[in-house]
Amino acid sequence: MKLSIIIVNYNVKHYLDNCLRSVKAAAKNLDVEVIVVDNASTDGSVTYVSTTFPEVSIIENPQNYGFARGYNEALKAVDADILCLLNNDVEVSANWLSPI
Repeated sequence: MKLSIIIVNYNVKHYLDNCLRSVKAAAKNLDVEVIVVDNASTDGSVTYVSTTFPEVSIIENPQNYGFARGYNEALKAVDADILCLLNNDVEVSANWLSPI
């Protein structure tokens, strides 16, 4: 069973870092795809994610389309049994995915 986690980001690299670290720890040994949709951040978010979390897919928008459109763009690209939409300021617990 595959899980896709989609996170929309705009200029909050510090929150995104915490979010991705917590998701990575919780998803260890699971079939999880993580996609970050970046809404034209100017804080270096895209470069940071691509170098620190190379396993994360990134969709770069040319402007800030907002959360709804960001999620919708990513949803077109996923093929998973379970979808999870997370805000970039969320930190999940280590056992968050244990029921999967």
